[in-house]
Amino acid sequence: MRLRTTLLLLILAVALGVWIKYFESTKPNTAETKRQAGNVISLDREKLEGIVIQNGDERIELHRQNGKWRLTAPVQDQADATAVDNLISDLETWQKFAIIPGKGDPKVDKASLAEFGVIQPKLRLKLLMPDAPPEIRFGKEAALQSQMYVRLGEAKDVFIAGQTVRNDIAKKPDDFRDRKLTGLTTAQVTRAVLKSPAGEIELAKKNEHWELVKPLQARGDDQKIGDLLAQVTNARIEEFVGDGSGDLHTYGLAEPRGSITIYGADDKQGETLQIGDAPERKKDQVFARFLPRQGVYALPKKTGEILTVRPNDLRDRHLVRLDGDNLDRIHIQGAGQPEIVLARKGEAWTIASKNSDPANGEEVRRLLSTLNEQQVMKFVADTASDLPKYGLDHPSLQLTFGSFASENTAETAAGEHPFLTLSFGKTEGDEVYARVGEEPFIVAVNRQLLPQIWSDPSQWQELAIFKFKPNEIQHFARVTDREESFERIGPQSWKATKGDAAVDDTDVQSLINTLASLRAVRWAGATTSAQGFEQAQLVLTFAASPDPKTLHKLTIGGRTDNTMWFAKVDSRDGTFVISNPDFTAFKLPLTKAAARAAPSLPAASSMPSPAVSSSPAPAPPTGG
Repeated sequence: MRLRTTLLLLILAVALGVWIKYFESTKPNTAETKRQAGNVISLDREKLEGIVIQNGDERIELHRQNGKWRLTAPVQDQADATAVDNLISDLETWQKFAIIPGKGDPKVDKASLAEFGVIQPKLRLKLLMPDAPPEIRFGKEAALQSQMYVRLGEAKDVFIAGQTVRNDIAKKPDDFRDRKLTGLTTAQVTRAVLKSPAGEIELAKKNEHWELVKPLQARGDDQKIGDLLAQVTNARIEEFVGDGSGDLHTYGLAEPRGSITIYGADDKQGETLQIGDAPERKKDQVFARFLPRQGVYALPKKTGEILTVRPNDLRDRHLVRLDGDNLDRIHIQGAGQPEIVLARKGEAWTIASKNSDPANGEEVRRLLSTLNEQQVMKFVADTASDLPKYGLDHPSLQLTFGSFASENTAETAAGEHPFLTLSFGKTEGDEVYARVGEEPFIVAVNRQLLPQIWSDPSQWQELAIFKFKPNEIQHFARVTDREESFERIGPQSWKATKGDAAVDDTDVQSLINTLASLRAVRWAGATTSAQGFEQAQLVLTFAASPDPKTLHKLTIGGRTDNTMWFAKVDSRDGTFVISNPDFTAFKLPLTKAAARAAPSLPAASSMPSPAVSSSPAPAPPTGG
């Protein structure tokens, strides 16, 4: 019996605790209770269904429909959500500063109420909701600034409260109408149809980019199309002209000059804005009719200017739109030249068509950036029916871009998958004709683009010429106007292999440091006679561990136009350019006798060009 009693008491205690916890959690705290007690009314905005404002003979009704506020009288339109929200917020925090109680004598009370202006006031507010407060009547202004008399229904008491709520509702019906034309944002629009005297333009967004669908299929300019759509989605109504039921001829809307229809995702009907005439009194406006709201409005004149847009105004003027993240192969085919294939290997690039030698990754990225930034100078033809006319039947230069899959997957077969081809044809004046993929368009771009697309494989080689550590070079020979050879006798010490001249170890080490990690400024392409190798400035040969039997040879030819120097090595194709400081390091006097005999090294622009025999330089000594 005792155990049963204990269990009953325990259950009652738990139930009581749960009830107290629930009651305390739902009951306003002391501060909130005190604040609510000081308010004119108690309001739960979630339960509010409607607002009725009586301002003299004018009645304004607002109702919540599907979570949005609409003006239902005296006209039907979408309401200004900000204006309604401000009103509700002010009602929630509307405090009474004082209470003037009734005297209990009907005659006295009626006289007092009349004095306060709250018996039959011009301005009244009714809230539509469960357990709604009585009608709020707004009387005269009180003696203190920004305060007024307020009465709830037929109550005998009168409150002195702030004027914020009165200021919120003492407005014209148009002040409660939404002046933003549509609730759609520019980002939410996925399709648009523009109709003007020039024809119809249809636009569609695919994979976050805009495309023209009519009157031609082409890539769209995301920025320009966004600006066009913003003329509708950001348009603000300057004047509410009519409800759309009158004579539309007055506004030029019986037969509109044009229209634009915008569609959100999964919207089959769309929202149509019709453009009419400009008002006679205000030439900076244009009459318009927005079919979802039916009303006739005056909008800024700029909104009407969308009817002047033509298809080419909205086309993407970028030559190509390449996504480097999906790019693994680049084929470059110049007319009459071997094909160059550049291949991605991790984050680096190789010349796949040249034994997968390392490529200059920075130059590959430079090419992609150059192509993506290249602007079309003009759209030449919308059909590609006459390719020979533009030299595109046999392109002078063609690039193919593709991705590569190393294994078969459910989506992709192993191997290369080309996704874009760029062809260049004839050059006329400052322009060269081009065509992208199978697009039926011929465009013209600046001819200066062509020299930036290298069709010589040697130009794509990496810039690192030698990759040794200085201490790996044990001996070297140099031919200038005389022949010299040196071998290492210590970590920082050298000796001449012929003669007994004292070696300047500092200058020798400077030469070795430059040579071991020599980098080209750029590759100039194939070797030509104009690069001055027949009268070379200098020839350096050296051997380095771990393969001391292999000789490496560097030849420096003539000067470039910008005071740098042409150079080549036997192990690589083509000619590259080295900087003047590197050339200076290679020309340092390496013996102290030579340093005393040699004049100071002149500037590159005035340096003489001694002839060096083009015959092979002497091999460095192999002895220790």
